Formats: sequence, structure tokens, C-alpha cells
Amino acid sequence: MSFSPAIPLSGFLGWRVFNQTEARQREVFTNDALTLRNVDYFKEKVSGAATAADLVNDRRLLTVALGAFGLSDEIDKKALIQRILEEGTEDSDAFANRINDQRWRDFSERFGYGNFAGSRILLSSFREEIATQYIDRSFEERVGEVDTDIRLAMNFRREIARIADNSSSDGVKWFQIMGQRPVRAVMEAALGLPATIGAVDLDQQRDIFMRKAEAIFGSSSPSVFSDSEAVEDALQRFFLRKEIENGPSASTPGMAALSILSAPPTGGAQTINLILSNALSRG
Repeated sequence: MSFSPAIPLSGFLGWRVFNQTEARQREVFTNDALTLRNVDYFKEKVSGAATAADLVNDRRLLTVALGAFGLSDEIDKKALIQRILEEGTEDSDAFANRINDQRWRDFSERFGYGNFAGSRILLSSFREEIATQYIDRSFEERVGEVDTDIRLAMNFRREIARIADNSSSDGVKWFQIMGQRPVRAVMEAALGLPATIGAVDLDQQRDIFMRKAEAIFGSSSPSVFSDSEAVEDALQRFFLRKEIENGPSASTPGMAALSILSAPPTGGAQTINLILSNALSRG
């Protein structure tokens, strides 16, 4: 039977509970039969994909290759994928560099078909890295089938740390945040910004993000998210904003979360333990 995540609650409390069970659930998913088949096939066969066309025309290989970068939904865009791979990333006019989505640049650069050094498919370390990355992203996708917001939170936790720690300027980092739709969705909610901000001039958008971050997190620099506490604060704001947008009431999961979180520690801990016990017994 295929793996199904155990996510008994939504909202911020659901996120907290999921964090307690994530390692166990990830282990179960990694050993799922379908996951193992896909990973084993990729490791065995990708070294034979001498060209970008070879990779694109083997759907099982492409499933893992795209899945490793969170691009599974794009698998039917074969002509686009092949062009991105063949043009590489070293030319500033390469297609991957002109798409406002960092995932495509990472995908093209890592496989290397269009770059001077050529593809990396013969390196065992590369095959292992892509396989591990595929498992991580696929696990997030499976979680997203149950709770989209928790998937967004997982993606944000990973990507914001990567952006915060890179060597780019603060301005470039904000453009990276704004250019990744899943990361942007969480950040907009955490900063209390309306979705209509996307209609504003890009430089003005960046300035608004910076001012709001300064007011809420005490810094206008995305580097503040190198601190895990700042990331968790952003995620709590994201979940509470989503609960408000969904019209919370006394009976909704969001309001239940707020009630439990504001209760005395003992009662909250008992609730968490009960939920964890039920979730793990299902896994």
C-alpha cells in the first residue's frame, strides 16, 4: 500500500504536531516500494542519458530528475525541459536564466548538459545527491496532497534558509524570495501583505517587503531567517493568517489551535501526546 502522511490537524497546531512525527513519517516514505523503485531506476539508468534528449525521453528518469527540484508538475513540457537543459546556465541569455523561477536554473546547472564541463551523470556522488533530493521533495508533495499549507511551510523552511545564507545582496535575496511562488506565498502572509501587491512595480514590491520585514522581524535583510526562531515566527504568522482568511470560528482547527496554545502547558502537552500517539499508530 502506498504511503499516506498522517496529518490529523491543520493550521499551526497541525504544523507543530507534524514536526514531532516528521522524521518517522519520512523514514516510512523513504522505504515505500514506489519510492525505492524510482530511486533505484534513476541510479542505475541515468548514466546512459548522454544527452538532454535522452533524459527527457525517459519518463521514469525525468520523474526523478524533475521531482528532485520540485518540478514534477512540469513533466509533460518536454520541449521546454530539453531547451532549458541544452542551453545550460553559463550564458546570461540562456532560457533558464530568463525564467523567474530559481528551480529551473538549479535544475539546468546541476545536470550540466549545456555547460562547459558537460553533464554530471557519470558521477556517483551526483546520482546520490539527486536521489536524496528527490525523496525529500516527493515527501513534501505527498504531504501536500493532505495539507497544502504544511507543504508550503516545509518548502519555506528549506528555501528561506538557503536564500538567507547565500552570498547575494539583500536586494537580490528579496527578488529570489519574490520569484519563488511557494516561498513568496508564505512570506506575503507572514508580512500581512495582500496578494494584489504583485501588480506593483518590482522595485516597489521589494521595498514594501523590506519595510514590513523590518517592522515585524526587526531587520529588512532576509539574512534574519538564518535564525530558526525567525523562520518559526514567520510560519506561525503564515498559519494564523491562513486561518483568518478561511473564516475561523470556535469549531475550526485554527481556533482550536489558538485555544490549546493559550492553555496551561500541561493540558497542551497532553493534547499533543494524544495526537502523536494516534498519528504514529497509523504510520
